[in-house]
Amino acid sequence: MIPKVSREVIDLGDGRSISIETGKLAKQADGSVVVQMGDAMLLATVVSARKATPGVDFLPLTLDYREKFAAAGRFPGGFFKREARPSDSEVLTMRLVDRVLRPLFPKDYHAETQVMIQLMSHDENVMPDALAGLAASAALSLSDIPFSTLISEVRVARVDGKFIINPSRTQLELSDIDMMIGASKDSIAMVEGEMKEISEAEMVEAIKFAHEAIKIQIEAQERLVAAFGKKEVRTYEEEKEDEAIYEKVKAAAYNLCYAIAKEGTAKHERTAQFAEVKEVVKSLFTEEELAENGDLISKYFSKANKEAVRNVILDLGSRLDGRKTTEIRPIWAEVDYLPSVHGSAIFTRGETQALATATLGTSREANQIDSPSQQGEEKFYLHYNFPPFSTGEAKPLRGTSRREVGHGNLAQRALKNMIPADCPYTIRVVSEVLESNGSSSMATVCAGTLSLMDAGIQMIKPVSGIAMGLITDGDRYAVLSDILGDEDHLGDMDFKVTGTADGITACQMDIKIEGLAYNIMEAALAQARDGRLHILGKIIETLAAPRPTVKKYAPKIIKVTIPGQFIGALIGPGGKVIQELQKATGTTIVINEENEQGIVEILGTDPDGIETVLRKIDSLTFKPQVGEAYDVKVIKMLDFGAVVEYLAAPGNEVLLHVSELAWERTENVSDVVKMGDTFQVKYLGIDPKTRKEKVSRKALLPRPPREERKE
Repeated sequence: MIPKVSREVIDLGDGRSISIETGKLAKQADGSVVVQMGDAMLLATVVSARKATPGVDFLPLTLDYREKFAAAGRFPGGFFKREARPSDSEVLTMRLVDRVLRPLFPKDYHAETQVMIQLMSHDENVMPDALAGLAASAALSLSDIPFSTLISEVRVARVDGKFIINPSRTQLELSDIDMMIGASKDSIAMVEGEMKEISEAEMVEAIKFAHEAIKIQIEAQERLVAAFGKKEVRTYEEEKEDEAIYEKVKAAAYNLCYAIAKEGTAKHERTAQFAEVKEVVKSLFTEEELAENGDLISKYFSKANKEAVRNVILDLGSRLDGRKTTEIRPIWAEVDYLPSVHGSAIFTRGETQALATATLGTSREANQIDSPSQQGEEKFYLHYNFPPFSTGEAKPLRGTSRREVGHGNLAQRALKNMIPADCPYTIRVVSEVLESNGSSSMATVCAGTLSLMDAGIQMIKPVSGIAMGLITDGDRYAVLSDILGDEDHLGDMDFKVTGTADGITACQMDIKIEGLAYNIMEAALAQARDGRLHILGKIIETLAAPRPTVKKYAPKIIKVTIPGQFIGALIGPGGKVIQELQKATGTTIVINEENEQGIVEILGTDPDGIETVLRKIDSLTFKPQVGEAYDVKVIKMLDFGAVVEYLAAPGNEVLLHVSELAWERTENVSDVVKMGDTFQVKYLGIDPKTRKEKVSRKALLPRPPREERKE
């Protein structure tokens, strides 16, 4: 018997709708829902352990999003025919949902919690990642897990000046905005996206439009909970607290930390001073007290330290390194640092440094995207690496982290729309973060811009980026430009924005407090623009414009189009012709077929090698036109004529018959032409008798009088 099912429908107002259903699938999970839009269906489940693992002082939340290939009627690629590790696009969706959900659990809830979302049915007209936040929140709302603030996420696009919620991929291609917004009814919690040089006011307008749609989705969740029945929230062991210990720690630490925070010292000096204060605090407790409450003392010290630093900023407008709230750290940059790469740049801002390289290749090097919800390729992509030495740490390397995927994607989105559409290269930018004290992803954007210009990529406009922070106590607030790592940790907002001199190209915002007013967001955007333009000026000082050509080690790329019927001839039997040509010329040749034509890409560092390939292509595709004259060279002498080769197409030979050498009767071919002679012939087409091509030298010579011809 089919169990009781509860269902709510969200009307998007344009003929489309989203449904949320529970009660049919995965009933042993603490909460489960199926979200459907069109034919796209996502199953979201949530399970949380009943008890926290002893010694765990954080929320072990796992957010997993997967797209099943069967959902799109496809098989996984590769040798093993089952889904393996998550793709970058799945990881990015996980991060989008995690960043909104994680701050909304109680701070003292430390039980292992797992939210799993999977795409079970795909619709080509629906982008499923926009539904993941709604699905996760709905599953949590139906569980007994302590999670009181419902949220949702939507994608917003703008086509022809009109905003669209959860657009199709086709609509998104026409849009100048691609933003994901996560929010509760009262507050924006997360913004991430890319734009085509929009203004700050347009960005805020898009966020407000998305927020109204999110409120409707949250109301649908509330109706679903009311219809299905809300479970009683489970009890859990709360964190140990001791007000007396807190007061003792604060009394000993607050003023000392306040004094250190207003000195404006470097990171290592400041860290050492705070560590000394912590030792002073610990010395106030006996060994027995430290053994029993050491973790509590450390937590309260961090709390007092955080409060002191925040108050220095709000009271004095002074920051940990002595800067004013609007001040940018010192910047220096250098291009062409690595001699053998195609393009390189170092960008250093304060204690954050990124070394970026740009590598140029053919379409063969494009990044292949093969997921259930998207297939295609990227001709521009960026990889971000964050080694542990960048923060002075020694840690085991565990492969690419989700953070590295996310930061790399943000920098890629910041730059990609400034790559010209007619750029012939596939481009890979790699950023190695060598030092980090805040805003390494924005340093990557700046270093990436310089490396591209150094490589001779004719960027439409240079792009810079800045990370903004916020400190507020409810009444007062301070927006911080170019935040430090410590300011990110203790602040109420982390807001990264990138753009050109004319507008925003990408953003990423995480808000850690509820009820952030739009006027503060607008102030942060305006301050970010000033900082962005300042940094952009430093980039232009380093390299004012892209180099006019690529470097000596960088490959030159030439594209030519040939008729489809000649593709086989260029490739040769078993690839013999193209392989031998690549080996002989030191080039890379890639052939793609489009609209019954061959698009040939020739990549090489030696201009002579490229020219040789072009001549070979000319010879393979050469088709003389009837009535036209062509330069030829004698390459073989025969009794009945001369074999000539078209100079415009080496390798293309044709017989010049003795009867077509001259108007006079010719007994010996050598009386008229010799080996190596060059002259013009007229192409007469196919001889109907011999069915072979026919050319004539005499047809281009003056016709002598009849009497002379008789002689």
